Order: sequence, then C-alpha cells, then structure tokens
Amino acid sequence: MKSYLLILLLSCISFVCQASFELPGSGTVTYPSGMKKEFDFGFKWDKKNKQFTIGSQQYPMDQLPDSYSLAITLAGDDQAVFVQEFAKGFISEFEWQIGPHTIKLVKERLDYPVRGDYILWVDQYNYFLKTGNPTIKFVFNKDGINYILPSGITKDKGRKR
Repeated sequence: MKSYLLILLLSCISFVCQASFELPGSGTVTYPSGMKKEFDFGFKWDKKNKQFTIGSQQYPMDQLPDSYSLAITLAGDDQAVFVQEFAKGFISEFEWQIGPHTIKLVKERLDYPVRGDYILWVDQYNYFLKTGNPTIKFVFNKDGINYILPSGITKDKGRKR
C-alpha cells in the first residue's frame, strides 16, 4: 500500500513540475474599409515536449522563453497599423483576448491631438502611441503571462476604465 501512495505522490510532483500552460487567444481586426475579420493567436508552453507555440507556429526550445514582443507598425500617414501576427495587411483597429487579458487598439478622435488618433488599451489601462513602432512585451512565468509591458507609448493619466 505504501508503494502505491509513493507512486501517486511522485506522479503528482512530476505533474506540478511540468509547468506547462496554454493561453488561447482570439480577436477581431477592423480594416480601414470597415470590414472585420476574426483571428486566433495565443501562446502555449509544453515543457514535457520542449515546445513553445506562438499562434499556429511551434518552436522547439530547451526552456520557456522569457518574453515575446508584439510589434505595431504605423503606416506613413499614421492612419493605419500593421501587426503581422493578426493580419496580412494594414488594419485600423484590433481587439484581442489573450488568456485573462484584453488588449485593443482603437481609433478615437479626442479633443487634443494624439498620434494617429490611437488609444492602446491593456486591460483597464490606456496609452497613446508615442513612436511609429510601439511594442507590447509579454513576460512569461511558469503559469503563463507574468506581466505585459507596452513600450513606445505614453500613459493617458486621465482615462481609466
């Protein structure tokens, strides 16, 4: 009986040490024409098989990567953006649910000028684009996303949901 308990205990410890996670992601892009299209883009870490999945692509890795950066590239006239993970061409907006997080880029004309009239929301916090190539960095831990760090942005100190 003791050997069965030992085997059960060891298998539980082994399962906990795997530290794998899956963060399904889905969203919608809006093209400048107003057409909307859904997309799937998530992250998955399979420690047992040493595979990291980004969207639909799998990569062999010895360990969980520290982070992943999503680049947003503004068009020359700041009126559209390119996010290669979400669409093959320029888009005007997106909304993306990744695990427990919601990230969206919306166009909204405000009373004061902001670059491209864009507001980037990361969960309940919003930001304005400061550069032509802002990024959203996802920092991972064994459970999934540890935190999200946007760069190339400036905080909007007056607008919090």
